[in-house]
Amino acid sequence: MNTRTDSSSREQDYPSWAAAESGDTAADPRAVRFAADYPVRPIPMEGTVDTQPICSTPGSGFEKLWKLIEPETRTRGNDVHLPISAAYAERLCEAYPSADRELVLVTIILHDTGWAHVDESRIISEGFGGDWRRATIRFEHEREGCLVARRVLPDLGYSEEFIERVCEIIDGHDTRPVAYSLEDALVRDADRQWRFDRAGIALSASWFDMDMATYTDRLQREIIPELITEAAVTMAEEDLRRQRDLLRTEVIR
Repeated sequence: MNTRTDSSSREQDYPSWAAAESGDTAADPRAVRFAADYPVRPIPMEGTVDTQPICSTPGSGFEKLWKLIEPETRTRGNDVHLPISAAYAERLCEAYPSADRELVLVTIILHDTGWAHVDESRIISEGFGGDWRRATIRFEHEREGCLVARRVLPDLGYSEEFIERVCEIIDGHDTRPVAYSLEDALVRDADRQWRFDRAGIALSASWFDMDMATYTDRLQREIIPELITEAAVTMAEEDLRRQRDLLRTEVIR
């Protein structure tokens, strides 16, 4: 008996993820300047990129910062998402050495801490359902993440100027469709990269209530085209190939 689910029928249950609304951000001088400075997309690598499984190169450093945000790691799988994203960010910084490495890594560690300070009952229902990119709770978690950054970074000796640069990236990392700087682009790509690791696939697919084949199809079709840098695309494609083989998505669909 053939019990295989028709994938095209299943896909009809999941409308395409809507893009973040641009508003006036595409015309922002920072976005215009960044687009002019990096006209080729995805942005070509300056160095090389490691495409091994991310667990082979875990992140390091920033222990004091990690300890300060420990309470914020206890919500929405942040204790998985943040370290994996930070490990990807380190690889991206190796591929783009002209970027401010410390700015990228501090920001990626902090970028989703705001989820710990919003209504937890709304995170999955609003933040991962329907037109999720435009959900109010997405904007709320960005604002709350900036408050966390402004609370914890002064005690670590960071300047007000540095903290504002961190907050500029956090504020809009999900809801603003354009990057304002190379560092912004690397944080955005690292935030998406984790979805291609098997842990990210397992957690994210459950949040979106999708089976693994459907979710990995969506990564291929909708998330890889969003990646801004060549290094991120290269890693994502290799990770996705590995995870599809591992999860047997060509059969279990």
